[in-house]
Amino acid sequence: MTEICMADTEYRCVCGATLRYRQDLLVDDGARSRTWKCKECLTPVPGIIGERLGHQHPM
Repeated sequence: MTEICMADTEYRCVCGATLRYRQDLLVDDGARSRTWKCKECLTPVPGIIGERLGHQHPM
């Protein structure tokens, strides 16, 4: 069987923080959708980036 490995997503916030894992984000579960924010400065993170990082955990 072939292993499928997704590339890790990394995002640089405007405050300079490097976001790599779910632990680097704050999530606000709204009525219609989630809003992801940088844990350091509370700047909104694009939804697709937040969803990808939301599945990444440090090993």
